[in-house]
Amino acid sequence: MLMEKERNLVVEYGKKLITENLTDGTGGNISIYDPETGLMAISPSGMDYFIIQPEDIVIMNLDGEIVEGSRKPSSEKDLHIEMYKNKPGITAAVHTHSMFCTTLACLGMPIYSVHYVLADAATDVVPVTPYVTYGTKDLALAAVEAMGDAKATILANHGFISVGKNIGDAFGIARECEWVAQIQWRTMCVGKPNILSREEMERVMIKFQTHGQVKEKK
Repeated sequence: MLMEKERNLVVEYGKKLITENLTDGTGGNISIYDPETGLMAISPSGMDYFIIQPEDIVIMNLDGEIVEGSRKPSSEKDLHIEMYKNKPGITAAVHTHSMFCTTLACLGMPIYSVHYVLADAATDVVPVTPYVTYGTKDLALAAVEAMGDAKATILANHGFISVGKNIGDAFGIARECEWVAQIQWRTMCVGKPNILSREEMERVMIKFQTHGQVKEKK
């Protein structure tokens, strides 16, 4: 079975989409890309995340061809493929329909730096991709353009997508952006949010590069 490790991770993180309230039902999708083989493991279309097994994960190349798997791949396969084609160093993508990111998406509103944790998305503003019909290559190309050098974008009247150096990175960004989106929405309900400057967010981005435990050299 090709990409067995990646298949298991897609299954694991698919369940997390539900348990961490980043989507409902069968919405959203996850993929992991192996740059050495040029292959992508992506969740199947319209299946319950708690039913999906590793053999249900679809293996595709970046030409959109199914290499291994009997299931229909996610309808947003092009959204994932274009991220890997256009963003070097990215090996995972997480597309969600989380409540607060989608609320902002339906307002056509970016996620602003109302909290410094947004720096994980490598930006001070998570931009909005203009509305394009779901499951199309046009949406995929629009999302890549809107995202730019950031690691996330709001999809207008649709949802959210984040990318990362690995699946943990991409999923963590999705979770943090949903939290910041919720804070933004709540502060807007009370008054005018206090938004951090680009300069401050750049300082935080630098600090985040050395955040956490550093492995000792042997």
